[in-house]
Amino acid sequence: MQNPAFTLLVIVVFTLSSTHVQSADYWNQFRGAMTNGYSPSDNLPLEWSEDSNVAWKTPIHGKAWSSPVVWGDQIWMTTATPDGKELFAVCVDAKSGRVEHDVKVFDIAEPMFCIPYNSYASPTPVIEDGRVWVHYGSAGTACLDTATGKTLWVRQDLPCDHLRGAGSSPVIFRNMVIINFDGADYQYVVALDKQTGKTVWKTDRTIDYGTDKGDAKKAYCTPTVFKHDGRLQMVSPAAVATISYNPLDGKELWTVYHGGYNAAARPIYSHGHVFINLEGGKRLLAVRPDGSGNVTDTHVTWTCGKSTPTRPSQLIVGDHMFMVNDKGVASCLDIKTGEPVWTERIEGRHSASPIYSNGRIYLFDEDDGVTRVVAADPTAYKLLATNKLDGGCMASPGVYKDSLLIRTKKHLYRVGK
Repeated sequence: MQNPAFTLLVIVVFTLSSTHVQSADYWNQFRGAMTNGYSPSDNLPLEWSEDSNVAWKTPIHGKAWSSPVVWGDQIWMTTATPDGKELFAVCVDAKSGRVEHDVKVFDIAEPMFCIPYNSYASPTPVIEDGRVWVHYGSAGTACLDTATGKTLWVRQDLPCDHLRGAGSSPVIFRNMVIINFDGADYQYVVALDKQTGKTVWKTDRTIDYGTDKGDAKKAYCTPTVFKHDGRLQMVSPAAVATISYNPLDGKELWTVYHGGYNAAARPIYSHGHVFINLEGGKRLLAVRPDGSGNVTDTHVTWTCGKSTPTRPSQLIVGDHMFMVNDKGVASCLDIKTGEPVWTERIEGRHSASPIYSNGRIYLFDEDDGVTRVVAADPTAYKLLATNKLDGGCMASPGVYKDSLLIRTKKHLYRVGK
């Protein structure tokens, strides 16, 4: 039986999307078409290993943490040489695992510094019928023809000192590709015409960071677009504060100050609230998105500082939030109050965001290649299966039909048949 929350989210995405093809059928962006980690399939596999229930395994060169995205039978992702001097887009045939395109998009003579924990190709592409948009932070953004692999336009004139490497992924809204740039030097949000690459609007952050220290202004998050009570908005977390914009013109709607550094977890809209994650500060907060101006003292329903993640995004199933933090603590919260329901320490570190499908939650370890499948049960932590591949996941997995697309540090797997 289809999950009612999933059905509602499909309606929302269809309302906001300008793509006539049903994008909800494909894992077309970071965290999927619903932007919340919900699988379009109710039949994802429960168990697998290197020797069983793997349709194919394809080596992917370079070092990169971007997630695979899907349209039709194509899977696209980015990669880079470890030194960041060559940036690529790779397309794999979903049926066979064969590499269809391996396109060098940019040569970078002098790459910015990137910490070893990050990569030069961490932002996830976004894809529609016939086009894929790839982004490598200030090193460059490009649109490629998915049939030929030909580069259609590029932008390399959007400045940003990422300090530790880029992390924010692009999003598509109507005729625009929208990107956060939050660096040590410049902080802004920009919308580009998705067909030409020309700037549609650009809005500088108006946040009072309380310091001139560039490190305190760095952010990695991907914005989320939704409609609340008829008002269209795009919530875009930054360091210290989160701003909601009108995605049509980039005008500010409201701002909430929460302190702390920006986390990589993508905000989720559900239950009439936006749920925002931080590293430090209030950690996790539920905000009513119907305000204007500074809503810090008026629209925060609850905050939570226990066991919250900075890199993996959360899942909301029914009236509960499920999450795993970077250090491997899984937990469940009451979505209405923010109060913990259960907490369970599991092994391993986690960077990849979990996936929900048909009562199951998939948690992906970054070190040992272990995926734990647990029940989306608010009463207790219930482990259903433990699966292992030959490498850990920094990238958040995707979905193709009834299969998981798991990108480890060296390979892309299609798990399930």
